[in-house]
Amino acid sequence: MVDYLPEDTPSTTAMDVMNEEFDGAVANTRVMMRDISIQEALAFKEELQAIDGVSEVTWLDDTLDVKTPIEMADPDTVESYYKDGNALFSLHIEEGKEVETTDAIYDLIGEDNAMSGEALDTATSQKMTGTESMYAAALLIPIIIIILVLSTRSWAEPILFLTAIGISVLINLGTNIFLGEISFITQSVAPILQLAVSLDYAIFLLHSFADYRKKTDTPAEAMQMAMKRSFPAIAASASTTFFGFIALTFMEFEIGADLGINLVKGIALSFISVMVFLPALTLMCYHWIDKTQHKQLLPSIRNVGKTLLKFRIPALLLLLLLIVPAFLGQSETNFMYGMGQQPESTRAGSDTIAIEQVYDKHTPMVMLVPKGDIAKEEELVQEIKSYSEVTSTVSYVDAISPAIPAEYLDDSVTEQFFSENYSRIIINSALENEGEQTFAFIDQLKETAAQYYGDDYHLLGESVTLYDMKNVVEDDNTVVNVLTVVAIAIVLLVTFRSISFPVVLLVTIQSAVWINLSIPYFTNVSLVYVGYLIISTVQLAATVDYAILLTEAYKENRKEMRALPAIKKTIDEKIFSIGVSASILSSVGFILWLTSSNQIVGSIGLLLGRGALLAFIMVVLVLPAMLVVFDRIIEKTTWKPNFYKGE
Repeated sequence: MVDYLPEDTPSTTAMDVMNEEFDGAVANTRVMMRDISIQEALAFKEELQAIDGVSEVTWLDDTLDVKTPIEMADPDTVESYYKDGNALFSLHIEEGKEVETTDAIYDLIGEDNAMSGEALDTATSQKMTGTESMYAAALLIPIIIIILVLSTRSWAEPILFLTAIGISVLINLGTNIFLGEISFITQSVAPILQLAVSLDYAIFLLHSFADYRKKTDTPAEAMQMAMKRSFPAIAASASTTFFGFIALTFMEFEIGADLGINLVKGIALSFISVMVFLPALTLMCYHWIDKTQHKQLLPSIRNVGKTLLKFRIPALLLLLLLIVPAFLGQSETNFMYGMGQQPESTRAGSDTIAIEQVYDKHTPMVMLVPKGDIAKEEELVQEIKSYSEVTSTVSYVDAISPAIPAEYLDDSVTEQFFSENYSRIIINSALENEGEQTFAFIDQLKETAAQYYGDDYHLLGESVTLYDMKNVVEDDNTVVNVLTVVAIAIVLLVTFRSISFPVVLLVTIQSAVWINLSIPYFTNVSLVYVGYLIISTVQLAATVDYAILLTEAYKENRKEMRALPAIKKTIDEKIFSIGVSASILSSVGFILWLTSSNQIVGSIGLLLGRGALLAFIMVVLVLPAMLVVFDRIIEKTTWKPNFYKGE
């Protein structure tokens, strides 16, 4: 995730400076060995250092002479590394070697010992991305097939739907090679999102084709008419989703651009596949569609429009009651900015808990200050050590002595503390990786360092990166949401040639988004911020299709009858198609949530599943009510509406 922060972010700059100045890396992994003696621990340390990808292994012998009885040493120092027969080693695993190195460490330590840290979290995320995506797809595709079989009258049609969209998903995945690399979040989410969001296009086209088969003599003519009839709805649906995803690419936190580019590419490829490949495939296989006809498996819903419209006033009143609390609630949600904790059911999660039960939490940070004034550095270190959040510091004044000039010592002794320009202080705390308390402590450290060195210092570490991420993405939120709404509003304005239709549609779908995103606040659940930001765009862009489909049909029916019978007829005609689409998108979301052990992917799934259901409810209950109530305003603010005026 650090790679996606802007290059001028303070923590990114600090990381670059440290890599230039120091050869030794900061520990990113901890290993705990149970029931081990001092001599066994020293032998194990050598085995750990011998593993490819491991460097900078630190233990008790780096702090004091273990040849002397440890009972005579400072107990706090000893218990930071060796406690109740458990030895805790800190080490660095090289970037890019996380998976193979952590696997080798697991082989070395066996089942009874434990490992935790950033490098292990990275390795776990990388390994799960492929397996969990496949697991999600294996669950999802049968569910989608069942939904499609229930909603069509041919056993062959679902295969055509999935073939057309599946090919565009595969092409999209293949073209990622030209991007060089993509985030594991994108790899986990984008293919399934593309499938769910763009399956509508294929459904629109083939349903229209089936209708025209009854009215024309040849399949080719029926397909021509179906393409012409369904093109505006498919183009409008694809455009709203396309421009909604483009808004993600304007995020400063570049995970948005990573996912946005992937989804924009996917929507474009799905649109081309449905309008070019699917018609050709259907005309080649229409005999199979005819031969595999079956009875409608779901009972037809009659007079549902009449029933739903009875609730139009309560639905509008409920919306008025909910919209302000939902808007305020979603803006007050507590967020997590990192990867979140590994689930306790995983080895990484249970190991982390095991280590923290013995040694407490461990959140290291690094401060780089100008080299030269050892007295000032000692004063700074003493002040930092006085803070209740700090468990220990590692610096020249701690490990050696401010009284001994560094020039008198060998470079091998001083190189971990001094570079050509900087002095390095490692600050260990017992705080969480992120949260209000952690971010307040980072502010305190920055203020303290500034008192001694002005702006001439650097602070880095996982928590500092998350602190910067928080500041970057809060600005992104406003930009992305405004761009999404504006882009979709313009598409709707062009599609309906109306000022009021876009407002009615956006209020309907945006209300569903706000209600969805406010639920974590009212249930006091922290939300992964990347998930929040993506869903605030994706839900709006993906589910506005339902509103477009209903409104397009209503606009046509309104030319032949008055508002109330027109909306009743529209609901009867379209609720089934919208229900199919919403059930597919909702299934995608809930399956991502159930199958992913990663909190970011899981939260995106839960929000998407719940959001699709909320959007469906809003479109079939609130949107019809608004179209009827504001019928006169809509007529006056729409270019050439040609609405029916008869008695």
